[in-house]
Amino acid sequence: MINFLNLEYFLVAAEELNFTRAAKRLYISQQSLSNHISNLEKEFDVVLFNRTSPLTLTYAGQALKTRARELLDLRDETYKEISDIKDFSTGQLSIGVSHTRGRFILPEILPTYQREFPGIELHLAEGNSSELANDLLHGNIDLMIDLLPFTAENVATVPICQEEILLVVPDEVIRKAYPDRFEEIKKSLYQSADVRLLENCPFVLLKKGNRVRTIADEIFEDTQISPHIVLETENIETVLALSAQGMGITFYPRMFMSTRQNLNAYKDSLMGQAGLNLFSLNYSRAHGTLAIGYHKGHYMSRATHEFIRIALEHIPSAAGLPSNADAI
Repeated sequence: MINFLNLEYFLVAAEELNFTRAAKRLYISQQSLSNHISNLEKEFDVVLFNRTSPLTLTYAGQALKTRARELLDLRDETYKEISDIKDFSTGQLSIGVSHTRGRFILPEILPTYQREFPGIELHLAEGNSSELANDLLHGNIDLMIDLLPFTAENVATVPICQEEILLVVPDEVIRKAYPDRFEEIKKSLYQSADVRLLENCPFVLLKKGNRVRTIADEIFEDTQISPHIVLETENIETVLALSAQGMGITFYPRMFMSTRQNLNAYKDSLMGQAGLNLFSLNYSRAHGTLAIGYHKGHYMSRATHEFIRIALEHIPSAAGLPSNADAI
């Protein structure tokens, strides 16, 4: 009979290809790890590792590495399904979302979710789009919230609402770049926000890997301009604050404006005191869909299903958009 603990320890060793690192990662002794591997080799009557330097997997070890992940995933899904059938009084849910998007979206969902399902233990993974897609692919999170399309394979998606990436342009930047054409350039931007008009201006952008940065880079590629990037950061609130101080042009999701408290006062502050202009872009890539993604091949727990339901009910209304609650 296969021991799941042996499989778990084998999988870590197969990933690390180093017993010392694997044992450290598992918080056990190297001798204990070796015993678990030996037990598994006796169970199958094969050698799983070539004890060379560096350590390598045998053909049997490679086959088991693939099957071990499948078996462990199936075990976890079985426990989730049986728990749901039993009473749905306890469980876990791991949510992946970007640092800033979580700040605006999760307060619209989690208080209601916790009130309705107090027995569900919530875990939050924060990162950029690439990191979250990798977490979803490897089963580290149950679902992720991001703009479509998701880069991870075998992901089913539930659209939540439409999203638009705005171009944020400070008056000060236009004046510095075009001192004799300020009014002309600004008027042209309001008529049609063509990024090519701002080719000589500085930009403050998110670092690569973030979906908003990916969209910005695609727009730059479409317009065939090479932006002068004066600063990159992981925090979208930082780029907005720096843009408000006239440091450069940036891109910012409309939803983050819509879900703010005292929206009108905030906009007046930005557009008045800071002299910021918010433009809708005439590029298809700037108009997308916010969605929840989950692994297509895994059992969807009731905890995940209920999270999606509440998200569909609360996020669109917070953003001033119609609900898509019939999507699940």
